[in-house]
Amino acid sequence: MSTTVATQSAQLRRQAGAVVEKVVRQFGNRVVLDNLDLTVADEELVVLLGPSGCGKSTLLRLLAGLDRPDGGRVEVPAKRAIVFQADRLLPWQRVLRNVTLGLHGPDADQRALDVLCEVGLSGREKAWPKELSGGEAQRVSLARALVSEPELVLLDEPFAALDAITRLRMHDLVRALRSKHHAAMLLVTHDVDEAIALADRVVVMSNGRIGTSHLVELSAADREASLAREELRSALLEDLGLANQH
Repeated sequence: MSTTVATQSAQLRRQAGAVVEKVVRQFGNRVVLDNLDLTVADEELVVLLGPSGCGKSTLLRLLAGLDRPDGGRVEVPAKRAIVFQADRLLPWQRVLRNVTLGLHGPDADQRALDVLCEVGLSGREKAWPKELSGGEAQRVSLARALVSEPELVLLDEPFAALDAITRLRMHDLVRALRSKHHAAMLLVTHDVDEAIALADRVVVMSNGRIGTSHLVELSAADREASLAREELRSALLEDLGLANQH
């Protein structure tokens, strides 16, 4: 099967943040992605749910350009960024230099300072990574992802290692940053409640394919507590084979 990986120019008006068509990825005899189709619309925040080993992180690696499919088509914007579960900060560089990593131009430092302010880390640009809390380190990772103004941001369980209160604060931050930067986002998580809190659409993976897709048309208040929220949560748990867990 032929493989085409197309990258559309950032100057062209995009109709979608990412397009995946009939993508296959296998490791040896194990097929991880099996003719998978997924589209992330321009400025849409899609949350990807699924059990461990279903191919979520493999899909993100393909979209990030860190891996190549064995078949199918992957179309992504030239400007994209990825945030991992681990912050992956360089311990020998201060916060500012971690954010400007790979950034060029005379205004690189100022752009980094501006985005650090956006994530609530104004004044921390000279700190070393070892001096940061887990939540602060992930804020630096978000700043590093957003400083280049990407059209697509990929988030691979970025809040999984954080405590519950810090995770809620990060959810608020992601919503605010998305509103400001207008990037399409694809977030991988195992947390159904996190998916409901953040998503425009939740897709559930199973056996290397997209199984179900749910639009989340809830107000901010209804995402916190409402009958519609509980109905969506129950549907997602059922899709995941966890219908008896509440």
